[in-house]
Amino acid sequence: MSIVTLAIINGHVLDTRTMTLSDETSVLVTGEGIVGVGDAAGADTIIDARGGFIMPGFIDAHVHFRLGTLNFHALAGWSEVEFGLIMGRLARETVQRGFTTVRDLGGEVEGLMKAIRSGMTDGPRIFRAGRMLSQTGGHGDVESGARPVPACACEMRHTALGIVADGVEAVRKAARHNLRDGSDFLKIHVSGGVASPSDPLESIQYTPEEIGAVVLEARHRQTYVAAHAYSPESIVMAVANGVRTVEHGNLIDDASAAAIRDAGAILVPTLATYEAMAVFGERLGLPRANRDKNHRVMEAGLGSIEIARRNGVTLGFGTDLIGETQSRQRREFAIRAQVETAAEILHALYVVNADLCGGAGRLGVVAPGAASDLVVSRINPLDDIAGLADDDALTAVVKAGRPVSLVG
Repeated sequence: MSIVTLAIINGHVLDTRTMTLSDETSVLVTGEGIVGVGDAAGADTIIDARGGFIMPGFIDAHVHFRLGTLNFHALAGWSEVEFGLIMGRLARETVQRGFTTVRDLGGEVEGLMKAIRSGMTDGPRIFRAGRMLSQTGGHGDVESGARPVPACACEMRHTALGIVADGVEAVRKAARHNLRDGSDFLKIHVSGGVASPSDPLESIQYTPEEIGAVVLEARHRQTYVAAHAYSPESIVMAVANGVRTVEHGNLIDDASAAAIRDAGAILVPTLATYEAMAVFGERLGLPRANRDKNHRVMEAGLGSIEIARRNGVTLGFGTDLIGETQSRQRREFAIRAQVETAAEILHALYVVNADLCGGAGRLGVVAPGAASDLVVSRINPLDDIAGLADDDALTAVVKAGRPVSLVG
């Protein structure tokens, strides 16, 4: 069987290593990867970029396909069939928006990944944490109502979203279970959160010993731990005990930013989700207490980026959008453009995120041998990075060498 090739012609290619654009050229790809840059000879399919801009597929380092709706009361009652239908649609729309690779930060998505691999639905490449780890009463303890008093400290509970585990041996067992099930990395919660009803943002969750146990298990599998954290104290505790990525970090201060930098850790901001919850939260049933917490972290969002940049922190690029709000994924470009340069945002998107997804050198670059994931935009990303948020910014998306139909 002959290899099917696709060429994108007459476009300016973004070099994500130097943040420069080429003269008009062509990119030739197959399902196996990029064949070459500068030659379209023999292509079976041609996409004419018409002077537009050819970039690697976007990478989102913080998504949740399991969080299929912002109405958490409804979410708690969904069947697995309902989850599957919604998750398939969210995955398809994600890749149509140009995000060809994502890092899923919590929830069981193995079935979705199988459906994407088999062609049952379109979707991005998924690098996953599996079920999130949370202490009792923590941000990932999502079951509502009164619970029976556990018979022993080792007792664990779980849903499709997370595992509630307390104590060093329990979190060690939970971490090993996730890794045994195929998690690419691990996710823990070390502070309160916006979407959970009962834990204040400043609450500190897990102990240094518990965090250290999860980090050790991840290291034994040559991977890492991501930590949901807002407050300075929780951030410092996380990175001091080996956590590699701090997710959100909106309440960061100079001291905790310096701690991230000195530990060689990475901050993954997710500003689009707070804007979306402010716009849609009340209508979609988000309780008032959650909306109040959301307002607080949203107000601190841009400042947290400035603090991190000022202290030399390495930043990734995430969105953390939930359910109905995932359509606003590219808003992250416009929000961050208020305080960062195009080159800074693109470095986070392509260089840092590719490394976090285990794809450095293969993801986030347009070069022979790299993944054949590409987007074509009418927007010059170096001149108008915020313009990538426009509904009509993209004119083509290619994932694994195959054209993808577009949505806004």
